[in-house]
Amino acid sequence: MPDPRTALRRILDSLKAEPSRTWSIIITIYGDAIVPRGGSLWLGTLSAVLHALDIGDGVVRTAMSRLAADGWLERSRIGRNSFYRLAERGRETFRTATEHIYNAHPPPPGSGFELVLLGNGGDREAARSALQDAGFGSAGPGVWVAPAGTAIPPVAADALRLDATADAETRRRLAAQSWPLDQTAAAYRHFLAEFEPLREALAAGGALPDQDSFIARILLIHAWRRIVLRDPVLPADLLPPDWPGTAARALCADLYHRLLPASERWLDGHGQAESGSLPPPGPELQARFR
Repeated sequence: MPDPRTALRRILDSLKAEPSRTWSIIITIYGDAIVPRGGSLWLGTLSAVLHALDIGDGVVRTAMSRLAADGWLERSRIGRNSFYRLAERGRETFRTATEHIYNAHPPPPGSGFELVLLGNGGDREAARSALQDAGFGSAGPGVWVAPAGTAIPPVAADALRLDATADAETRRRLAAQSWPLDQTAAAYRHFLAEFEPLREALAAGGALPDQDSFIARILLIHAWRRIVLRDPVLPADLLPPDWPGTAARALCADLYHRLLPASERWLDGHGQAESGSLPPPGPELQARFR
């Protein structure tokens, strides 16, 4: 029988081979696991998770200070204990991303496009960054495109907006020009190769300890959101043949729900907020990937 602990170690080794993204992992922990349970977490609980990822206290303190200074986290103290929750910036960012991460559905084939034309006024760089984060692709200098219905970020609200339609060939050319589909496909294939052994091991009857299940869940969503938030989730007729994003989303959904019960058990026993144990999650947690 495949050993899920071996599969998890390989995922951890892959994470360690990358540049440090401790701050991003912390945001994943809060958005995925703590927001559904009230939003506040004792630093000691967070440190226990990060220690299991071989992230030391000094790196944790630096990351938390940076996130607080940048407006992502808010700190409160009770005695000598520190508790952190997402600040408004972090809550709004994860609120916007939640549907895309867990329940995105592509528009039907033949759908039109949103075109946004950025002028030279205002904070052009902030608008560009926000449009990219919202899933817009760049069709040319100052021209941003997304599937019809994609929300335009507030920072770009003053830009000129157009609804566009085109024949099938022009639509495919526009998609290929506007988004790095080859790079996104390669990222999805890497995701499949990295997490399929763990899914297979659990499907074959293997099990992970509760804390390892929580770690695996966080690493799964950490890897997944880094890909999917750059994927505009285009209609199927605009994608290359055998698009791997479909298989990757199915794997992520299956593995997430295999890990969820044990990972939530670990939070039940170890998660601490200002008022004591973390409250139970709301129904939105089970609705993810449904």
